[in-house]
Amino acid sequence: MPQINQLLLVYQSQWFWLLLVIGVIYFVIAGGMAPKIEATIDARDRKIADDLAAAQAARDAADASEETLRLAAVSARADAQSVIATAKASAAKGAEKRLATADADIAAKLILAETKLASARSTALANIETVAVEAAQAIVTKITGTTIAAAPAAAAVKAVLAHG
Repeated sequence: MPQINQLLLVYQSQWFWLLLVIGVIYFVIAGGMAPKIEATIDARDRKIADDLAAAQAARDAADASEETLRLAAVSARADAQSVIATAKASAAKGAEKRLATADADIAAKLILAETKLASARSTALANIETVAVEAAQAIVTKITGTTIAAAPAAAAVKAVLAHG
């Protein structure tokens, strides 16, 4: 076969040209493109390092502001507790004053009510004796048909009330 014979004759020149083209491509890439690629990689690495540094600085600033806010919240909470304690104390004093005033009013009303009750009791007892005397007179009149004077009826009612 002539194709196979020809292959043996030209393979050395093809290997030569293959190596020559690969060498030229290597030196073109190494000489012209490699520095550009390295510069691009270095720029990208610098950009990443700068971005990481900026992110760390932002994180540190956020941590500092968080700490400031936390301290402000603690301070505000302490101030609020102080205001609440003051308000509770003043409310307790006000309630205590109102309670003392109400107790005094109730005591005065109680004394007045007891006085009125004692007066009403004595009036009622006086009226009971009068009503009892009149009832005794009416009963004697109805039962016996005679009338009795008020003095003996009052004496009889007093005797019964005194001895039960």
